[in-house]
Amino acid sequence: MKNLLVLLTVFLCVTAFTAQQTEVPTMKYEDLEKRIQKENEKLLVVNFWATTCAPCVKELPHFMEINHKFRDNPKFKMILVSLDRLVDKERVIKFIKNKNLTAEVILLDDVKRMNTWIPRFEKDWDGNIPVTIFYKNGEKVDFNDGEMSKEDLEKTIIHNLQ
Repeated sequence: MKNLLVLLTVFLCVTAFTAQQTEVPTMKYEDLEKRIQKENEKLLVVNFWATTCAPCVKELPHFMEINHKFRDNPKFKMILVSLDRLVDKERVIKFIKNKNLTAEVILLDDVKRMNTWIPRFEKDWDGNIPVTIFYKNGEKVDFNDGEMSKEDLEKTIIHNLQ
């Protein structure tokens, strides 16, 4: 009986630890900027993507693999910022489940002001996705425009964690 309880406890802990989001918070870009600043003791990987973007969907398994690899590092955090429309929120939630996304997902509900917030995140960003921005202690340290390979993502993270 004791062994069964131990197994059940381990199962519940593992299930809770790898649980996917069942709800996706929505925010404006000002809230996202504040959120980035709150993670000031970490290397924060912020990936902008959408469920309808083929290169975004293609690179997400690499991001999940790397997120899993670094998840125990207290100085690392990954946030996936969906640029899907607010009316497509349920599709985003289903996508999270179907693709087994374990990093935190946020829906950026600010499409009408894209020309305002895109240059605030990166002056060289032309608006295409996927885009990944790396922040360390709240300051931008790297910017990748376009799809990232697993190797490049990992190399950038390791370089900036030092």
